[in-house]
Amino acid sequence: SMWRQVDKKIMDYYGKEMPDDLSETVQRMSIEEFSRYFVEEFHLPVTPEQFAQQVADTVAQEYRELLPLKPHVMELLDWLDSQQIVYGVATATYGELAEAALKRLLLTEQEAGAPKTQPQIFQLAAQKLHLGRRQIAVAEDSLHALQCARAAGFFTVGVYDAANPAAWQQICATATVHVHDILEMKQFF
Repeated sequence: SMWRQVDKKIMDYYGKEMPDDLSETVQRMSIEEFSRYFVEEFHLPVTPEQFAQQVADTVAQEYRELLPLKPHVMELLDWLDSQQIVYGVATATYGELAEAALKRLLLTEQEAGAPKTQPQIFQLAAQKLHLGRRQIAVAEDSLHALQCARAAGFFTVGVYDAANPAAWQQICATATVHVHDILEMKQFF
């Protein structure tokens, strides 16, 4: 839900009316793609690079100080550590912000060279972990990323997100398995 608020703040800053479906339109885009989209679609007086930095600055405090992890994430990561199960994080957000929110193994779209609508980010994560795709569970609350990981042959776990209940039925149909609470993932290890 934070990203919808960011979209609104940015549109308000430029005095533009926010279309109802804006967040849904840009959610599948990489940072570079949505920056270019905003600048071109709304005729903003900045470059896509400047816009991307403005978005990063807008969400920086949220990521560093306020944005909570999904419920029970730290408990699950602690449990994975205690079981000596290797894990990593692939994110669609800015690396420095995600790193501030979760100081752990991090893989961004920029490092992968492709958004989460393409399998490279999941394949690179597997490579960094020295694991095959059948040895990895990709946990996702994003339908498009879940569809991509599943199509690339990964075991997928659909994770419920209260900010996007409309996608839940499709997530359940797409994912190998699905959970409402991330701690339910323990049963798969």
